Amino acid sequence: MAVFNKLNGFVEHLSEGVHNLGSDQLVLALSNVAPTAETTPPTSTTSDCLLANVTQITYTGLSTRNITTNSSAQTSGTYRLVLDDLTLSSTGTVGPFRYIYLYNDTPTSPADPLIGYFDYGANLTLNNGESLTIDFDQASGALTLG
Repeated sequence: MAVFNKLNGFVEHLSEGVHNLGSDQLVLALSNVAPTAETTPPTSTTSDCLLANVTQITYTGLSTRNITTNSSAQTSGTYRLVLDDLTLSSTGTVGPFRYIYLYNDTPTSPADPLIGYFDYGANLTLNNGESLTIDFDQASGALTLG
């Protein structure tokens, strides 16, 4: 199972009003380059926590990477973002990739801020007709802030 890593820059972006997780369009980006190995690592500073600093793979033949928000609410001071699971399907060879980033496609300043990434621990390649389901944990939520 892939481990989700929240990026520190996301916390500052959230606190400064960059994200509206209840209505903004969240999207996945796939990469085969470790975050710390990027030319400008998106893990370094808040200003670097952007999709522009991620080396993405070619998406030819891959289904939509747009995510549907199921709910965004707080109860007793604990916020929970619930995202619908997303199945990526391939009509050709896609990959290899190891890292799947979650980013916000709505803001323009800064553009495409990152939230975090999944590390699958090894390279994945989707061949023609194969799929990969990203499970955002409907019970606990993709993101919980307390």
